[in-house]
Amino acid sequence: MDLDTLTFLAQGGGGGADATAKGLRAIALGVGAGLGTVGPGVGVGFIFGKVIESVTRQPEMRDEITSIQWLGFALTEAIVFYAFIFGLIAFFLSA
Repeated sequence: MDLDTLTFLAQGGGGGADATAKGLRAIALGVGAGLGTVGPGVGVGFIFGKVIESVTRQPEMRDEITSIQWLGFALTEAIVFYAFIFGLIAFFLSA
């Protein structure tokens, strides 16, 4: 996108200011949800990597490590849902 296109969109883009505002809110929701999933994605990968490492070092602790793994996974994935819900709230409550 060049500067002329951005200026055109900022001035209403032919569809009115309401359409531009809705479009910008949709973009903000997409970016916010995308950024909100990066951290938990790294966290889940880190959890499973450490579980594999732990089980290879102490195979007799496998059951206990696995139960802790699922707890950490669930708590980390909850962050994704929070980011999505906050994004939806911001999308629908912004004027």
